[in-house]
Amino acid sequence: MTETQHDNMSIERRVIKKIIWRVVPFLTTCYIFAILDRNNIGLAALQMNKDIGLSKSVFGFGSSLFFIAYFLFEIPSNIILQKVGARVWLARIMISWGLVAAAMALVRGPVSYGVVRFVLGAAEAGFFPGVLLYLTFWLPSAYRARVIALLMVAIPLSGFFGSQISGWLLSLDGLFGLRGWHWLFIAEGLPVFVLGLICLFLLTDSPQSASWLSSAEKAWLVSRLQSERDVARPIDDISMSQLLRNRSVWGLTLASAAALAAGSVLGVWQPQLIKAHGLTDAQTGILNSIPYGIASVLMIIWGWSSDKTNERRWHTCVPLILIAVGFSAAGSASSLTTILALLSCVLVGAYSFKAPFWALSLEFLSPRVAAVGLAGINAVGTLAGGLMVNVYGFILERTGSTNLAMMPTALMGLAGGLVILTISRSNRGGILETRG
Repeated sequence: MTETQHDNMSIERRVIKKIIWRVVPFLTTCYIFAILDRNNIGLAALQMNKDIGLSKSVFGFGSSLFFIAYFLFEIPSNIILQKVGARVWLARIMISWGLVAAAMALVRGPVSYGVVRFVLGAAEAGFFPGVLLYLTFWLPSAYRARVIALLMVAIPLSGFFGSQISGWLLSLDGLFGLRGWHWLFIAEGLPVFVLGLICLFLLTDSPQSASWLSSAEKAWLVSRLQSERDVARPIDDISMSQLLRNRSVWGLTLASAAALAAGSVLGVWQPQLIKAHGLTDAQTGILNSIPYGIASVLMIIWGWSSDKTNERRWHTCVPLILIAVGFSAAGSASSLTTILALLSCVLVGAYSFKAPFWALSLEFLSPRVAAVGLAGINAVGTLAGGLMVNVYGFILERTGSTNLAMMPTALMGLAGGLVILTISRSNRGGILETRG
């Protein structure tokens, strides 16, 4: 190894370490609250539905309005982020969604419930793809899957800790005249407002303006990122209409929707599945956290494995198949232990999927189309996944069969896995080859 190569490796290690410690803990904390404020509705429903008169189908429909709003505002949000900068726009997103999340404590019936859920989706729209886009401004491709896994461990962590915290907050029922679900929304919404203010001071829009990097570190990072931007991608400089007609984009969207559907359905309905075994609210919160704890560990290992082997195709496909298998079997399981094991399989699949999938997507999309492409994939996937929450509730109310209610999400997982295998071949040299 020459002295120049040794110096470059030394700079690389310093830069990546600085970026990770500066950005990842904060963004992961923010994302924990994003998922918490999105999914705490499942535990709140244990008290709220009876208080404000929500049937299972109305509850499912109102919950899905969040995803409709998210879909409508996702792409515009990412476009604005590119224009005004990540620091200001991500702060705006967090401040507004924190206030709206706390305002869920004010709902009084089906109409106000649906309206506030819709506004919450609009407020949060663009946060996740905005963060993904922000990471491409800072991280070389070789580090993205493991860092995305560290970021997205927020999802199962929010389920693991959030379920226990939310269960405890529900137990505050009657304190100062408020119901437990009131405390849940207020205590989990207002901290996001504070995080939004911190964002304005902590985040930096680009490496060139990072005072916490030396001149040599900035030069290395800018050069490395630029060299990767110049590499051809399967989906490069095309118009938005062409992007929206691209088969690979729609294949990625279907796969994303399958994983999002699995996470969303369990986020909303899993507490009720568990409580049906005769448990208290607090016991439900504790047991609800177990699948999320398992998924938290395994998704980091899976993301590290994807980067280490430079393999994205099977690392994306296998979790989708696990979702299909878990959902297919969970609906007919009778014992609580078996159900928890199968739900753990589903959540391991749903969350282990994410890091290699988004790294794979960034190997499809050039920087010229990444903002719209990432937002589009996530927006349509989130909408389709969110609607499955409503589908689950509709089928469950009409048939009373958990098995039938779970089957559409299981089929989505299977279809998503097959699509990933169809649109992709082996990942050689870090650039994915595709057909058509």
